[in-house]
Amino acid sequence: MWPDRRLLDLIGTELPLIQAPMAGSSGSAMAIAVSEAGGLGSLPCATLDAAKARTEIGVIRQHTTKPLNVNFFCHGPPKPNADRDAAWKDRLATYYTELGLDASAATPAVSLAPFDGAMCEVVEDHKPEVVSFHFGLPEQALLSRVKASGCLVLSSATTVEEARWLEDHGADAIIAQGYEAGGHRGMFLTDDIATQPGTFALVPQVVDAVKVPVIAAGGIADGRGIAAAFALGAAGVQIGTAYLFTPESLITDLHRAALRAARDNQTALTNVFSGRPARGLVNRLMREVGPMSDRAPAFPTAGSALAPLKAKAEAAGASDFSALWSGQAASLGRDIGASDLTRQLAANAEQRLKALVSTDQVSHLKQWHGLLLP
Repeated sequence: MWPDRRLLDLIGTELPLIQAPMAGSSGSAMAIAVSEAGGLGSLPCATLDAAKARTEIGVIRQHTTKPLNVNFFCHGPPKPNADRDAAWKDRLATYYTELGLDASAATPAVSLAPFDGAMCEVVEDHKPEVVSFHFGLPEQALLSRVKASGCLVLSSATTVEEARWLEDHGADAIIAQGYEAGGHRGMFLTDDIATQPGTFALVPQVVDAVKVPVIAAGGIADGRGIAAAFALGAAGVQIGTAYLFTPESLITDLHRAALRAARDNQTALTNVFSGRPARGLVNRLMREVGPMSDRAPAFPTAGSALAPLKAKAEAAGASDFSALWSGQAASLGRDIGASDLTRQLAANAEQRLKALVSTDQVSHLKQWHGLLLP
């Protein structure tokens, strides 16, 4: 019943579902479960060094031969700005005092490295079927090496302009990331979050603008959303927040509890945790400092000064200073294993698609996609 099979044919999976690569929140266990269930499991590598990435990919390859997506950030390194760092620390000083912490003490460096030569060697050695990027694409020399390794390249676009840029620069498929999506916005040609379109406005416009398959992402957590994305021209769907509820998720118990209590109006875009806009559940820090603050240092350094506060508060059972990443559809999430979730999402979507169109109408739906499929 999938009206557009281009993504399936491209990556070789049974189902057109991609588990979002959520840095710090998912790892090899989730990727294995999703790939074995027929979707595309993803390993986020932004928080890993090359040695750890090799280990995680090795674990995945020991448990599944199905297609794998390995994901990287490709942001530019931040420029040192001591004045801005000091201003940010000053803004947080009252919280340090409240928690009995020394604001003058050194804080740990945040490790979110962009894709580089060492990670490119990991890709060349392991040759994952798919390599995806966030915040655009890496420099051309590195991208050429990735493609020469036989890997398909995906990247996120938050606007039609970004989608066109990605296609022009070598992306084999584009993830249309709507405003509803949890975690970091993949925006790279703009920094204006006020004009970012929602998923179901963005997807059909990107479909019309590019020739490569389009993957819908943002606010999709059940079969209804998947079916709707296909009706708008998507060839696949990437889902993140729904997988945070699974036992394979690496999130804290505090984060898990917050997700279970989440409602549609309880997330916001914020830069206070990392320095770049990202959607998460509203907590004390976002209410009192942000959600958007012009004092937050450049990505990813804003989290450095927050680390001691986060650790102290979490030890006391509070998530006041923790990034609780979540999309707007968290209330649709369920406590279920990643493998079962993948199969149930696909089955429910197929039922919805069958209910939308009769057997005779399937051919018309395929024509709407401009496809000649059997």
